[in-house]
This record gives sequence, structure tokens and C-alpha cells, in this order.
Amino acid sequence: MDLFISAISQGMLWGILSLGLFISFRVLNIADMTTEGAYPLGAAVCVICIHNGINPVIATLISIVAGMLAGLVTGFLITVCRIPSLLAGILTMTALLSVNLRIMGRPNLSLINKDTIFSKIQGLNLPTHYDTVFVGIILSGLIIIAMSLFFSTELGQSLIATGDNEKMATALGISTKTMTILGLMLANGIISLAGAILAQNNGYSDVNSGIGVIVVALAAIIIGEVIFKDVSFTTRLICVICGAIIYRLLLVGVLKLNIIGANDFKLVSALVIAIFLTLPQLKLKTKRKDA
Repeated sequence: MDLFISAISQGMLWGILSLGLFISFRVLNIADMTTEGAYPLGAAVCVICIHNGINPVIATLISIVAGMLAGLVTGFLITVCRIPSLLAGILTMTALLSVNLRIMGRPNLSLINKDTIFSKIQGLNLPTHYDTVFVGIILSGLIIIAMSLFFSTELGQSLIATGDNEKMATALGISTKTMTILGLMLANGIISLAGAILAQNNGYSDVNSGIGVIVVALAAIIIGEVIFKDVSFTTRLICVICGAIIYRLLLVGVLKLNIIGANDFKLVSALVIAIFLTLPQLKLKTKRKDA
């Protein structure tokens, strides 16, 4: 039972990462590889701040700002330098490898005997992993509420319009360059937040922790969209969190069957995404045949 509670708690924390990617991938319609650099950036900034005696909450907020700056760089490369979005993200991600190393001064940094946001909750004497679930519910709830409110504003709608049809948005007087930069800053700010939270939960930060995280985030988004269809924007965000939890439970289920080892997680992630992307196409073909 503890294993499944652990999967749910981890799914809720990884769901925060998926909410960040949702903005760039679904709202802006950009495959932003900055994700794999912004995630360890948030972890590195948060951990080094805690090591320097900064309050964990403030350290977490600083990590969000660092992620937003990473998004700003990618947005600048796309809108001003006219570099294709995929390549711009790769360039920023590559540069952040050196930045993260310089921030931490070493490949990884431990949080042993350091206070984190989870240290405060441990005083509540909750059962094992329930402190992580508590933090996950609070943070994901706040982010979903903030995103729902933001995207219901004129600015948020302009951001959605930019992702839907850039030419039409320009014709309506929307500054698509500004919207692209803003969207990437928001996305990578949330992604860095996820990196900071998970680093505190894991007890360390690692410069290579961002490898493959975009696959995990995509899995959560796609699973949520395939299982839960025709829902409102806010419900769609909740479905992303549910997708992250389902993804972690699937991994636990596969592990319990002793089919794969822990080192095969990334392979399973890719297979899960491929399967859930294929399902809608199979259903469409079946409907056509029945018709």
C-alpha cells in the first residue's frame, strides 16, 4: 500500500512539471526543450539557496524567477533571433548545463540535515508519504487556480490566441512576440518550481536530473487528454495532474510484475506515450470502418 501512496504523491509533484509544459506545449503549441534545463535549474538554485541559509519557501520562489529567466532567453532566441523554437530550446538547455554546474559548484548537492518545505509538515506527524501528498495538493491546487484565473483574462486569452493562430492574433493587434516570451517565461517558471519541490523531496539536486523529464511531463498531459475528453479548461488542468498520477501508478504496476527494472523507466515512458497517442487514431479508424 505504501508503494501506491508513494506513486500518488510523486505523481502529484510531477504533475506540477506537466502543468508548466502544458503552457508551452498545448497553449503556445511549442515543443520547448528548455524544460530539460529549467527543471534542474530550479533544483540547483533552490538547493544552493538553502545551503546559504535562505528560508526554503523563499528559495523555492527564487527558483521560479530563475526558470522564468531561462524562458526569457528561449523566447528571445525565438522572437528576436528568429531561431526555430525546437533549436532555441535545445540551445538554452545546453547552456543551462554549464549554468547549473556553476551554480552548485559540483554535479550534485545534498540537502542532508537541511530544512526544506517538507520539514515544516513533518511536525504534523502524518503517515508515510502523506506529507508529500499534502504539499502536492496545496501547490497543484494553487497553480491550477492561478492558471484558470490568468487564462480567463484578456492577457491570457491573447496568449491562447497566439498559440491557436499566430497570424490571426497579429491581425487582431496582439503582440505575438510578447505573448510567446510571456508564455515561455510562465511555463519554465512552473517547471523550475517543480524542480525545486522535487529536489527538496528527494533530498538533493543533480545537474543531470533534467534528462528525460519532458517525456514524463508529456506522458501526464497525453494520458489526461486521452482518458478525459471534452472538458473545460480548468478541468483539463486537473486532468493533467490525474494523468501524472495514473502514469506513476502504471510504472508501479509494471514494476510489481517484475517485467522491467528501475533503469528501464525512460523506455516505459516512451512506450506509454506512444500507446496513448496511438489510441485516438485506432478509435478513429474503428469508427470509419463501422460507418
